[in-house]
Amino acid sequence: MRIVIAGGHGQIALRLERLLSAGGHEVAGIIRRPEQGDDLRDAGAEPVILDLEAASVEMVAAVLQGADAAVFAAGAARGGSVERKDTVDRAAAVLFADAAERAGVRRYVVVSSMGADADHKGDDVFDAYLRAKGAADDTVRARTALDWTILRPGSLTNDAGTGLVRLEARTGRGMIPRDDVAAVLAELLDTPATAGLTLELISGSTPLSVAVKDVAGN
Repeated sequence: MRIVIAGGHGQIALRLERLLSAGGHEVAGIIRRPEQGDDLRDAGAEPVILDLEAASVEMVAAVLQGADAAVFAAGAARGGSVERKDTVDRAAAVLFADAAERAGVRRYVVVSSMGADADHKGDDVFDAYLRAKGAADDTVRARTALDWTILRPGSLTNDAGTGLVRLEARTGRGMIPRDDVAAVLAELLDTPATAGLTLELISGSTPLSVAVKDVAGN
């Protein structure tokens, strides 16, 4: 498959690019800064320079043309402004979905966040982040032209992945290594029957390939 990842220099995205490339897929990662390109090449991905906060639907659709799947893994920098939570975590996700529809890319996987909710209350930046993620998820779930899957990981760590997870519609709070998030994303991309599901992910006791098959009904 050819897979295009928005937010290609993110910590989860770089891990996913390595996994997909090693699996024989053709991977492109959208980044804002040219100096990030070498990191993507090292991960086996083609860097595409494009600012999703400034790009048009047509510009993003051109990047997605011919792709088999799109992954939205972009996010405003940690601790960034409330404004950028909206322009990146919400608006860029909607733009990427619009572009996927325009380019005819049906498979669309979103890296969201546990607790994402468009009606989340609170005035902190993290509250704004959860509202933005929730609003983006709601928009994606309304798209009938996309075979979407939304993944909502728990608290992220840089611990080595264990390959053992809990993946359900509701898991409750918990931690999850970024390694395991990336590995689950790769499995989701290879499992079309997970389309239409919003899933929470934390560390658990089930091998991740089995967990994905379980939620897919296989």
